[in-house]
Amino acid sequence: MMMRFATLFLLLQAYTHAFKSAFTGYSASRALGLTVQRNVDSKLYMKTFAVFGASGLTASECVYQALENGDSVVGLTRNPSNLVIPQGSGGDSKAGQSLPDNPNLTLIGGDVTNMADVEKVFENKLDGVIVALGGKTKDVGDTMLTDGTANVIAAMKANDVKRLAVVTSIGAGDSESQAPFFFRVLMMTAMKKIFVDKNNQEKIVAESGLEYCIIRPGGLTVDSPTGIINVIEGEAGSIARADVAQFCIDSITVDDFPYIGKSPCISSVGGTSWVKDRSGKARGEMA
Repeated sequence: MMMRFATLFLLLQAYTHAFKSAFTGYSASRALGLTVQRNVDSKLYMKTFAVFGASGLTASECVYQALENGDSVVGLTRNPSNLVIPQGSGGDSKAGQSLPDNPNLTLIGGDVTNMADVEKVFENKLDGVIVALGGKTKDVGDTMLTDGTANVIAAMKANDVKRLAVVTSIGAGDSESQAPFFFRVLMMTAMKKIFVDKNNQEKIVAESGLEYCIIRPGGLTVDSPTGIINVIEGEAGSIARADVAQFCIDSITVDDFPYIGKSPCISSVGGTSWVKDRSGKARGEMA
């Protein structure tokens, strides 16, 4: 009898561990990085979350992957017609096509700096929020990231939404030394205004009191997802936007996500020889 009880207990432990692992999908065995091996039964773990900047290159990956996972998305973008299937996750055969009608997608046209537009998003019950805003300062203004994110944080607090993922950049905040030298030069010259805005954006997120994760990717590409996401302390390497999106989604859907309250720099390739790809393909432009 005791042997049967012991056997059942061990089987139960093994099943519980496997069940939990299927949801978290993370291994924290490496001090400076992790390899993503996510195997989620989406029907058992469906979430509803907002994506701000939904038609952008990284944000559209978040939207597309979430819908493929069976999650529901409420997206806000200035240009709803610009939301298309992304290059990385969609592949060459689907990239650039309009997203098929999906009852799990609610798309709202609006400006994140307009509180009334932001509040429309929160008319839906949300489990979390992804902020992946972008645009040239000459088009969106010098403080769009900070002002828009402040609106999102205020709306989250008013609606008791706690989990927040914000995509910034390598070089922002205290990660300046992790950016390659030439990139640091750009940060102090041509990109000075955008990095002032990014730094202010990070500051209000860190002081928000929310369960946040500030995500600082290295050189962004539109390649297919690799499933490998390294959290690094040294110089940043390149990473596919599709992998950044997975990290964002996991940061708001995985209960015990290990980087809550932190600002990880992520890359899929080590950063010793990162060269920024400035081609049209890297920006998602179709041939």
